[in-house]
Amino acid sequence: MIVEAQVTINGSKAAIWATITNIESASETTISGIENIQVLEKPANGLVGLRWRQTRTLFGKAATAEKWITDAAENEFYKTRAESDGFVFLSTISISESSGGITLTSSHDSKPQGIVARLLSIPMGLLFKGVAKKALLQDLNDIKSAVEQE
Repeated sequence: MIVEAQVTINGSKAAIWATITNIESASETTISGIENIQVLEKPANGLVGLRWRQTRTLFGKAATAEKWITDAAENEFYKTRAESDGFVFLSTISISESSGGITLTSSHDSKPQGIVARLLSIPMGLLFKGVAKKALLQDLNDIKSAVEQE
């Protein structure tokens, strides 16, 4: 199941990139939905390999997941992966420029692994899709606010 959201931001690609890649401080300075971030592993350079534990509220409860960056291109995008409860979660956050301004897009793909997760994903899919889209949009609007206030 893929969920996507996007916002247009009045700022430079470099300013947006600096904000979205400041993962260590995201819970304190940028994204209101994230309660806590603990960096577990930092690569020698670049973003690929950065691993962190993130806690945010979902369905009224704190949910913690370990995420890591699998691919990145500076000022363009980065991709993350997380695994939990029989699912693989793949996310991409990307920056694109057009005549209308700079667009920040976040997409999230939940892939059930195994029969039990596939069966559970059917009834939960529609409910989760709405919650996930709302969370993605809130995160993007928080990033937009942070960039535009600088």
